[in-house]
This record gives sequence, structure tokens and C-alpha cells, in this order.
Amino acid sequence: MIPYMTLALVVAPLALAQANEKVLGVYIFHRHGDRTAKSTPPANLTALGYEEVYTSGTYFRNRYIASDAAYKINGITSNLVKQSQIAVSAPDDTVLQNSAIGFLQGLYPPVGDSLATETLRNGTEVTSPMQGYQLIPVNSVMSGSGSEDNGWLQSASGCGQAVASSNEYFYSQEYMDLLASTQSLYDTIAPVVNRTFMGSQVSFKNAYTIYDLINVATIHNSSITDADALTPEVLYQLRTLADAHEWGLAYNASNDARAVTGMTLGGEIVDFLNSTLSSQGKQKLNIQFGAYGTFASFFGLAQLPAANPEFKGIADYASSMTFELFTNTSSVTAATYSAPEDLFVRFLWHNGTASNISEPTAYPLFGAGQTVLSWSDFTAGMGNFSITSTEQWCGVCRNTTGTCAAYAPAVSSGSQSSAVGQSSGNGMSPAVNGVIGAMVTLAVVLGVLGLVMLVGGYRLVSKKRMAKTTNVGGAEEAKGA
Repeated sequence: MIPYMTLALVVAPLALAQANEKVLGVYIFHRHGDRTAKSTPPANLTALGYEEVYTSGTYFRNRYIASDAAYKINGITSNLVKQSQIAVSAPDDTVLQNSAIGFLQGLYPPVGDSLATETLRNGTEVTSPMQGYQLIPVNSVMSGSGSEDNGWLQSASGCGQAVASSNEYFYSQEYMDLLASTQSLYDTIAPVVNRTFMGSQVSFKNAYTIYDLINVATIHNSSITDADALTPEVLYQLRTLADAHEWGLAYNASNDARAVTGMTLGGEIVDFLNSTLSSQGKQKLNIQFGAYGTFASFFGLAQLPAANPEFKGIADYASSMTFELFTNTSSVTAATYSAPEDLFVRFLWHNGTASNISEPTAYPLFGAGQTVLSWSDFTAGMGNFSITSTEQWCGVCRNTTGTCAAYAPAVSSGSQSSAVGQSSGNGMSPAVNGVIGAMVTLAVVLGVLGLVMLVGGYRLVSKKRMAKTTNVGGAEEAKGA
């Protein structure tokens, strides 16, 4: 067994160690490609974005799937996709779904007429369309649906506590200071965005959506209103301010609920890699497309800014983070999958489109200082923050409706180990306090009503008596009472 003790020991001999490594399973989390602006919905994947994700898919094919891949996943098919070996998912969002499809075209390209032709019983030969284009389903996930049409980072999380936690950022001293100190900068670029944003909206409060609009324009628009205001220095400031704004909304060390998407992703990663082991390698590759906010949340939880402060920045289009589960044994047998002492995990990150000329880099997780972790250390580190069940998610989010209705009693009673604390301070559950509060409120309302009737000389009149009255004015007075 190779001793992976320090970062220096890992990085230096990596090329030599590759000959002994056998990749067993891979999990890729990927951002969409270039798109139109969030502030002009509906957002759509552009031709540039399509090319970005296709290029990334081609890179990962060459790394993990091709017959001559340096890190080929053990037993994965190289040409014709085997559906049981691969799982792909994306939120119900046009940009993310289309990005996943474009990526898969590079990962498993058309196989040509020869491999795509089959002979029927009657002797007829049938060739699949588009030179053997391979159909790989993209499963739709609820979390993150419609995220690319909305500028609010928590718009698609569905988590009540995450929304509340992110909103706290707008009351922080850091936010207040940046809001005040950057207003003059935003005033200078107001003419550039005044067709989309009102003057009162052009401030640090909308740092990301303003930057997003300008960034899209600098990529696609040949003419921009008042473009002279967009100097390289100004563009850099707008980008770093957007970074700070979204980081503040996505992660806070003292309130994990803000990073619920990263917590959920952590659970999904461990769950899939565990399934690779339990199935003895039948499930080999999982690819999930998602939004930049999930990247930021996970980066914070996994302490990646300690390795590189740039992890606090917004992930570029077509960025990817990868988790490689591998062994350093000379051959892979059934016993390999049940020998944790021979299993390791490596985390890789690439900001922007990965390609053969710009490959992902390995970084240390959890502040450990080493880019390769034993399987036990990896699962222990992920277990510190990962959400692994619906009940746990409901507890963290304090949600009690929909899917969480089944867990409402547990959520209401408030398990502090699985949810952000919302103590009532009197030892009673929120449900009991709610009933008491309602009764107190009703008593107060009845008391005020009685006082008004007493002071104003009003009285209650039965419907029968009111129906007998022939005086219109009296009837109206009774109705008023």
C-alpha cells in the first residue's frame, strides 16, 4: 500500500503512481455552459455554452472512458454506453438539462453506422439516426428547478431555513459596509444597465445579477451602451463584488443551513460512491449538473478556501468538481470493493471548461493538507456536514409541509442535532406554543370587541329579531353591530 501522508508526497510521485491506480467509481458535479442573462428570462444555453459542455464531456471521456484513458474506470464500456453503469441528473431547468445533454454527446459520441446497425429477425438491417447517436436519459431532480431563470441564490432550494439564513446576510455589517462603500462604483455603470435595472436597483444589493448582465453583454454584444465605463478595472471590481455577495448568501460558518444545497450534494456523493462499492462496481459514473450556488456551499463546508482563496469566487461556466474512488492494488477483484484500507478518494476541481490543454487540479478536502484521502477519512469528513435522508433535510430546513409532512412532529419538536435551532425558550414545542398563542390572541380580540361594544353602546341582535324589524335604519344599525 502506498502511504499517502502529505501533500508533497502525493503530488510529486503522482505520475509514477498512476500505473498502480485502478479507478472504481467517479462522481462529477458540473455547472452549465454559457447562457443568456438571468435578468432577461427565460435563460437559454448559447452555442458557446453548448460547445463548452461538449468539450468538457470529451475531456472526461478521454480521462475515464476511452479505451486508452489514463484513469479508465474499471470495467466501463468505451464505445456503446451501458445504461446501468452511468447515472445522469439535472434540475428541471432548460439551461441545466440542455447542458447535461451536450456534455453527454462528448462523453459518449455517436458510434458510427457499423456499431449502430442491428439486424432484425426478417433480415432487415436498421441503423439508428445521426450516425449512431447515443440516447442517455437525464433524470430530473426537483432541487434547483428553474434556478437559471432567477437571480436569487436560494430561489430553488425549497428550504425555509436556508432562505432565512441567507437573508441574514443583508443585515450583516459586512454587507452594510459594502453597500455604502461601493455605491459610487455602481452609479458610474448605471447607464450601462438602465434598460434592465431601475436606478434604485443599481447597487451592491443586486451585485450578482448586475454583473451577470454585464458579463453576458461583454461576451455576446457587439455594442454596449456607455461601454467606456466598463474598464478592465471596473469589470474586475464588479466580478469580485459579485463573488463576495454570493459567497455571503451561500455559506456561513456559524449557520450551516445557508449551505443546505452543499450538504445535500455531500450526501449524494457519498451515497453513490458507497453504491459503487456495494454493487462491486456495477454503478461506475454519476454526473450531476447544478448551479454555482451549490459549488460555493460545498466549498465552504469542505474548507476548500483554506487550500485556495479563489474557492470563494463564483464558479465559471462549465466548471466541474470530481471525486475519484480508486484503489492502488495491482488487480481488481470482488474483495477489492470490501477492503476499505485499499480504497482512496481524490478531489479535483477545474474552474471553467476542462480540456486536454487545461486539466483539473487535485486539492485537499477538509483542511487535511493532502490531496488523497483514505476512504474512511473521506467518509468521516463528509459525514460532518452531509445530509443523507429526507427526514434530516426536513429537520435542517424546518419544513413541515409536502414531503416533510410525514416528519412534521419530529421537525416541530426540534432535534437540535439535525436542524438549526429555533428554541421557544420555555421547553414547549413550536406546535404547542402555536396553539397557546392562538388562544391568547383570540382572548385579546374578544376582550377588545367587548370593550368597543360597551363604550360605543352597541349590542348583539339575533337574526330572527333583525328579520322582524321594519325600520331600515334600525336594520342597518344592527348590521353594523
